[in-house]
Amino acid sequence: MAEAPLPPLEFEAHYLTNQEAFHRYALGILRTNDRAEKAVHRAFVEILRHWDGLLTEPDLQAQTWQLMRRVVIGELIDGLREDLAAMDSGIGLYPAIGKLSPRQFDAIVLRSIGGYDTKHIAWYMGLSPSTVTHHLRKAHERLASVHRRATRPTKKEDTP
Repeated sequence: MAEAPLPPLEFEAHYLTNQEAFHRYALGILRTNDRAEKAVHRAFVEILRHWDGLLTEPDLQAQTWQLMRRVVIGELIDGLREDLAAMDSGIGLYPAIGKLSPRQFDAIVLRSIGGYDTKHIAWYMGLSPSTVTHHLRKAHERLASVHRRATRPTKKEDTP
């Protein structure tokens, strides 16, 4: 059985320098040690996967922080999706939000819960602002149909 190659020493130094700060950030956002550790591990795996390219960036620290932040926020959004699917709004809104496509869900959560504008949502998601606008519009259309069904007046049966 072949052993996995060791990561470069520079990566190991970067890990040792940043692991504690990354973990504190993740713990503050995700609120449980297990979720924070999982997210930080995923972030460092992602950083290692892109290590050679990241070394060519003018600001390695900023680039790795952005990567880590995206993983942590992604973990938060995934947890939120699961929580929403289990909630009851009385009209089925929360399960409907949980069933949106990943991009629609992220855009709606970042806009409605995070309060982010289209430009910031586009940066976070790695999309153009017009694509974010498209996903927001499609999500609103899907959610509006749930709202229309729930608020449609019921037909009164004819009474004799």
